[in-house]
Amino acid sequence: MAEETIFSKIVRGEIPADILYQDELVTAFRDINPRAPSHILIIPNHLIPTVNDVKPEDEQALGRLFTVARQLAAAEGIADDGYRLIMNCNQHGGQEVYHIHLHLVGGRPLGPMLS
Repeated sequence: MAEETIFSKIVRGEIPADILYQDELVTAFRDINPRAPSHILIIPNHLIPTVNDVKPEDEQALGRLFTVARQLAAAEGIADDGYRLIMNCNQHGGQEVYHIHLHLVGGRPLGPMLS
């Protein structure tokens, strides 16, 4: 698996991104190819390639992904109508960047989960 990803470079500020939130554990930024009016990626700042690579010491950062998702959904005005949180794992799960990331998607009815 990769030692470095485009997301690692975004965390360090080496690649520009529309960063909405950043602290010592996670970074959140708008997806460059949004699938809905609100499409934000929330990532741990340290590289975890896939969900299969999660370790007990990652729990604090992974929990922070969800509390930041809640905050951003409220800030985006999508919390009351609803939104979807998605995390893909490996090729069959649709993962494209091997640095785990939580998609926060909303702002319109999203339809069925799988099509």
